[in-house]
Amino acid sequence: MGKKKNLFQRKSISALVLILLTNNIFSDDILNSIENHKVKFENVALEIWEYAELGYQEDQSSNLLAKSLQDEGFVINKGLGGIPTAFIAEFNNGGPIIGILGEFDALPGLAQTTSPFKEIKNNETGAGHACGHHLFGAASAWAAVAIKEWLVENNVPGTIRFYGTPAEEGGSGKVYMVREGLFNDVDVVLHWHPDDSNSANSRTSNSNKSAKFTFRGISAHAAGSPEQGRSALDGVEAMNHMVNMMREHIPQESRIHYVITKGGLAPNVVPDIAEVYYYVRHPDMSIVEDLFMRVVNTANGAALGTDTQMSYEVMHGNFSLLPNDTLQKIVHNNLNTLGGIKYDDKENEYASEIYSTFIEPDIKIGSQENVRPFKTSHGYGSTDVGDVSWNVPTAGLRTATWVPGTASHSWQAVASGGTSIGLKGAELAAKTLAKSATDIFSNPSIIEDSKNELKSRVGEDFEYKPLLGDRKPPLDYRKVN
Repeated sequence: MGKKKNLFQRKSISALVLILLTNNIFSDDILNSIENHKVKFENVALEIWEYAELGYQEDQSSNLLAKSLQDEGFVINKGLGGIPTAFIAEFNNGGPIIGILGEFDALPGLAQTTSPFKEIKNNETGAGHACGHHLFGAASAWAAVAIKEWLVENNVPGTIRFYGTPAEEGGSGKVYMVREGLFNDVDVVLHWHPDDSNSANSRTSNSNKSAKFTFRGISAHAAGSPEQGRSALDGVEAMNHMVNMMREHIPQESRIHYVITKGGLAPNVVPDIAEVYYYVRHPDMSIVEDLFMRVVNTANGAALGTDTQMSYEVMHGNFSLLPNDTLQKIVHNNLNTLGGIKYDDKENEYASEIYSTFIEPDIKIGSQENVRPFKTSHGYGSTDVGDVSWNVPTAGLRTATWVPGTASHSWQAVASGGTSIGLKGAELAAKTLAKSATDIFSNPSIIEDSKNELKSRVGEDFEYKPLLGDRKPPLDYRKVN
């Protein structure tokens, strides 16, 4: 295995040296194209920020992205994988196929204005783009258009394909698309994500499996006739207590979180229905499956002990993110060459106000001007990009779309992501994606090297079996009952 790894390292270094020597003679073309479409895709990002649509409900966001690409000559195919808001936009010029991922779903309960203090935004969904997916989708589409123009202007054989991927936040939209075979003919996939710093590491993540556990009991007057009732809430609380005791006896890298989504409506009524929503994470997919079944066992035990009935529904499941050094070093080289993000005086003033709301931030304002050194790293979150990466050579990057020190899934991320600070990060991402794609199209041997590396990492016997099994997309899982 060590010899194989060294071989891939030598090949990826050779490819990188070739790129550095040639410096891609068309680099000015691609950056000019990015500049030409700047206003259009910044407006797309801000419109999606305003929509703030939840997973599987992103009708306006999906349609806007699809139209923005159709207007630039892409062929659109909608409603893929059983998901109305999933789509592919393709410009086919023969040759290899590079896919670029684009997300566009928001997070519940995080409606926020762009103010540098917590100020709830009055919108219809009550959601906010606290993970920056409005920027993610717009910048990826922006890059796809620039790459398309580069292919045409320079008569390069190659196909660019934008994947509109819904419901990353707890919905695993990409997993259904992978399971449907929509990535089977792609040679390479590129992606990016908003962050508070600039990096393009060979990054791994946790696998994840989630489910909603529903307990059903018997309602009764909690004071007048409690003996006639069976509390579904007792079932939920007993389950949670057992899971919390279980934490002492699980692998250190594991993460388990839950939220009670139904618990009754009145204290004097024994709840006949209650529900708790669980996430189970670990870097290894097989350990996630084992831990998940242990959580199911606690639910069964809780139902037995409280004389209630329990059922559960798997909501999503993600593989860990699988790095590909061959591709990742190319992405890092381009990000590093382009450099970081500079704030003007107004942006610095805004950033300082946001920064004052943080608790013990780990980086300072000004760090967004730098690109972090290349390294292998592990993130404890999860992403459905993981399933893509186990099937297609995949690489990505992160850019500073938020004030340094901002935690994702926070009101500060929503606020700064809707300003020029967020847009500057999106532009850097679009340039890096576009430049990396043209490097790969210019040096087709990179594709073969990346595929060989993927085969080495997953093993000869790998057979893709999604953690969410054969379930259908839960299209109404964000709706209020």
